[in-house]
Amino acid sequence: MALKDVLLDELRDMYSAENQLVKALPKLAKGAKDATLKQGFQDHLAETKDQVERLKQVFGILDEKPTGQHCNGMEGVIEEGADALEKDEEGPSFDAGLVGAALRTEHYEIAGYEACISMAETLELDEVVALLTENLNEEVAAAKKIKDAGKPILKAAAEQPEEPEKPKTGKEKYSDKKSKEDEKKAAPDLKKR
Repeated sequence: MALKDVLLDELRDMYSAENQLVKALPKLAKGAKDATLKQGFQDHLAETKDQVERLKQVFGILDEKPTGQHCNGMEGVIEEGADALEKDEEGPSFDAGLVGAALRTEHYEIAGYEACISMAETLELDEVVALLTENLNEEVAAAKKIKDAGKPILKAAAEQPEEPEKPKTGKEKYSDKKSKEDEKKAAPDLKKR
C-alpha cells in the first residue's frame, strides 16, 4: 500500500471522528454543570465544524471523497464520554468525569492529526499540511482550555467527602469483568520484562 493510501485512510478516520464529535459535543455541553466547561464544549463545537470543512478541503485537494471509513477509536472515546454523563455523581465530581473524557478525546485527535501531518509532509503536500496544522493547533488549544477549566473543578471535587460505595450497575459489573479479563490476558506478557 502506498503512503498516500495510508494517509487517505487516516484522513477518512479523522473525518469520521470529527463528524462523530459534532453529534457528541452538544450532549457534553448540555450535561456539564460548570458554566466554563459548558461554554468550552459549545465553543469547541464551532471549531469542530470548521475542522470538518477543512478536512473536506483536504479531500478536494487530493481529489478524493472523504467518506468510506468509520472511526471505531473515536466511537469508543465518545462512549466513555456518554458513560461519564450517566454516572450518578454529584456536583464537581460529575464534571470531573467529563473533563477526563474530554481530554482523552482531544489527545486522540491530536495523535491523529500529528500522524496525518507527518505523512503529508513526507509526501510534500504543503497545502494539506497547512490545513491539518490549523486543525491540530485548535485541538491543542482545546485540550489546554479543558485542562484549565478542569483545575477548579478537580480541586472542588477533591474537597467533596467520599461517599459510601453503592451497588454496581449492570454496565459497571460488565466493565469490571472486562477489566479483569484484560489484566489476565496481559499478565503473561508483563512477566517478560
